[in-house]
Amino acid sequence: MNLISNEAVQPFDFIVFGGTGDLSMRKLLPSLYYRHCEGQLTSDGRIIASARTNTDTAGFIELMEKEARVHIEPEHFNEDHWQSFLQRIHYTPVDVMKPEDYQSLVELLHGREDRVRVFYLSVAPFLFATICKGVDAAGLITPESRVALEKPLGRDQQSAHEINDQLAESFDENQIFRIDHYLGKETVQNLLALRFGNALFEPLWRSERISDVQITIAESLGVGGRGGFYDTTGALRDMVQNHLLQLLVIIAMEPPASVDPDAVRDEKIKVLRALKPLIGQEAIENTVRGQYKGGAYADGTVPGYLDEKDIPADSDTETFVAMRAEIESWRWAGVPFYLRTGKRMESKTTEIVINFKKVPHSIFETTDGFSTPNQLVIRLQPEESIRLRVYVKAWGDDIQLKPVHLNLDFNDVFQKRRMIAYERICVDLIRGNPTLFLRRDEVDTAWAFIDPIREAWDKSNDSVKPYTAGSWGPSAANSLISRDGFKWYED
Repeated sequence: MNLISNEAVQPFDFIVFGGTGDLSMRKLLPSLYYRHCEGQLTSDGRIIASARTNTDTAGFIELMEKEARVHIEPEHFNEDHWQSFLQRIHYTPVDVMKPEDYQSLVELLHGREDRVRVFYLSVAPFLFATICKGVDAAGLITPESRVALEKPLGRDQQSAHEINDQLAESFDENQIFRIDHYLGKETVQNLLALRFGNALFEPLWRSERISDVQITIAESLGVGGRGGFYDTTGALRDMVQNHLLQLLVIIAMEPPASVDPDAVRDEKIKVLRALKPLIGQEAIENTVRGQYKGGAYADGTVPGYLDEKDIPADSDTETFVAMRAEIESWRWAGVPFYLRTGKRMESKTTEIVINFKKVPHSIFETTDGFSTPNQLVIRLQPEESIRLRVYVKAWGDDIQLKPVHLNLDFNDVFQKRRMIAYERICVDLIRGNPTLFLRRDEVDTAWAFIDPIREAWDKSNDSVKPYTAGSWGPSAANSLISRDGFKWYED
């Protein structure tokens, strides 16, 4: 797996469609600023923002001062670096629906055909094909061009097919970079290092030693200002189809032959293809969907989903999904994978829990009766850490075992500033490294697993199950896992 270095990237033009939008201001521009401060961006590398907003470069920089600068950590902000970073910025208004508007980009990019060109589409998915056709018709696509797409890529397998077919009319597959920003997180990449860089775990990483795997992505926030988008999407499409399945395949994949991008992605897709389909009644029995209602946190009460802005009063859209999945392979036969994600949960956390099987016969007494076996807990947020639960002798005369944790806190081990995921994404885009991006067949296979679940829900008479904001979801999620004799890990 490519580990980011401070080696300078190639000369580039980084063109952001939707440059005045939230993602650009919160993530892309701060990420590029950080890489600029590290000396990783070549001196003639340019960042070109475009949007329908009718302003010029000076006006855009004024907007950046208000909207992007606040997302740079104060302890890592340097005024001199910021001013030199702003020298890279260019802005040109483009209405992507008007072919003539691309002419301003033609003029900005003229004479720089030998540079890397990144077209970053920070826009709604229905505009992907329009922009690709627009830059193609304007003659802006060069052999060193790439196009980057934010999720969601379609609403189902068919719409993803259509989008990919449209992209393929303008770009070759090796020029298309489909983003799942979770893959840019340091701890996600450390999953690969943990799996394939340590002989300690490989003999244990199989059904003979592991009882179950739990993956949770919990958010304490609600839908906020995204109500209109979210109500037509839901948690299954928004989180399970991409983030949760990506974490699952990294945990479950076989060792790739090398760190070559396609070798890694070949092994990931094998896991997706090995997922046991959830169709009809099996989908109903092995999934739980919920919707948050009003509740209280320490800092006050929050409204329910149906009280949020732009949400229909009779909406049945799920804000929570729990799922029991199985991988039909020799390594994982019989091991249940429990996936869980939701909004307005008790706390914001992303973690993977590997529960190992109990010892066949214990000769010791324990302080907890071996109620919990050995566990490996990999936390991605809010803090990044790896914890291994083991048993040791408790102090005293009797030989009695007590559970303790071996902790690896990344903040303690690595004193450097923690990179945000989009820093790696931006650098890998410029370098043309596709390892942490999704291949077309990977997206297609993920949708093939998700679509039957959605169809089963649509045909079912069951409504979403309510859960109180500030909880860990509907009680049915506990029933889903308890019927196998397990319970959700909640620290």
